[in-house]
Amino acid sequence: MGERDEPGTIGRRVQRLRVARGLTQKQLAEPVYTPAYVSTLEAGRVRPSDEALRHLAERLGVEFDELATGRSARRVTELRLGLTEAQRALAVGEAESAVEQYTALLAEAEAQELPEEQAAALLGLGECALDTGELVDGRRYFEEAEARLADAPLPARVPALRGRAVAHYLAGELRYAVYLLESTIDELNRGGLHDPDALLLLYASVIGPYMDMGAHARAAQAAEFALALAPQSGDPALVARMHRSVARTLLAEGRLAEADASLAKAAELYRGLQLRTELANCHWMRGYVYAQNGELERAEAEMREALHMLSATRATLYSSQLTVELADVLHRRGRSEEAAELLRDVLGGLSPERGAVHAAAAHRLLGIIAEDARDTEQAEEHYVRALSLLERAGAAGDLADLCRLLGDLLRRTGRVEAALDAYRTGLGHRTAPGTTTLGPAPAQPPV
Repeated sequence: MGERDEPGTIGRRVQRLRVARGLTQKQLAEPVYTPAYVSTLEAGRVRPSDEALRHLAERLGVEFDELATGRSARRVTELRLGLTEAQRALAVGEAESAVEQYTALLAEAEAQELPEEQAAALLGLGECALDTGELVDGRRYFEEAEARLADAPLPARVPALRGRAVAHYLAGELRYAVYLLESTIDELNRGGLHDPDALLLLYASVIGPYMDMGAHARAAQAAEFALALAPQSGDPALVARMHRSVARTLLAEGRLAEADASLAKAAELYRGLQLRTELANCHWMRGYVYAQNGELERAEAEMREALHMLSATRATLYSSQLTVELADVLHRRGRSEEAAELLRDVLGGLSPERGAVHAAAAHRLLGIIAEDARDTEQAEEHYVRALSLLERAGAAGDLADLCRLLGDLLRRTGRVEAALDAYRTGLGHRTAPGTTTLGPAPAQPPV
């Protein structure tokens, strides 16, 4: 006999279904059992046999599993199919439709007391929130998903932990995002829980925060581990995400051809899976590769294609970051007014708590444009605003570069002491290769 509810719970369920169908205890019992037996069962004073439950289920018009556990096997299957459909809706950029589906599926999973399916629905709602830039809601959904999986093994909780880390990363809380990802990687590796999909997801996700913190050597190491884990993964979307993340480290090392090859692999996988937002990210990064290589016309075309795709999916924070990089290309092509207009639009939708690193990048570029126009006062104002945002986020690599720009501006305007202070601040933000301020790197996986 399989797992089933307590006699009292089953009894109350039988009584509720019987009354709902307008049956008497005698009508439910006949022809095999007596009304007295049904009365005793409904009172929870007898544990019914499988045979008795099958008889009662047939008379009540429900499945055996639903009567014994409160959960219908057919409805559970339908629920899981619904989760797959909601995931598809999110993947093709229909975030609003996905939210409606996940919300209804969460209610159904709660009614059937299915913690794994509840967690899956909450994870989906969290991903929708990240897509639309609702980072506080996203964190809450991921935290609730973790709570539903509290008794599950760590690899099963990794997607929720990773989602929470990404929400902090997008909010500009780089150190805490890295802490979450590194501590989870350590727990998996030191505990012998070498789940390749879980590790691949974590290593691919930590590369971005490492790069923004200036820890390029540690990012390169994470990329190396991710590449080694990829052949063990059976999830093509996860492998594609890994290739996209690894491309960032290849770009930082000046390996443009290899970065473009990784992005081409990712794009091919995303096209096959019809994952529109992720494909847009590949166009975006290929545009960045072309920009680094001085092919500005091709860079603009790729970035505009990516921006069109992201705007259609309403991926607001990603669109903001991409718009800043497109503005940089336009500025380099001599279209500074057009670039500045894009940047001012971007800043209207960002704040220190929502996209701080992207807002800082916009102010930095506006400062450069103002310098080119010989408006040193406006340039200094933008640099100082960017500095404040980056200090809050802990983006060490960007801080060092910004302090150099501010120092150069102050030196050119005759404020030598202030310029020296800015340079010293920049040097203080230069992190040692491969470090983060968070101690030793995570334990190495067995790859």
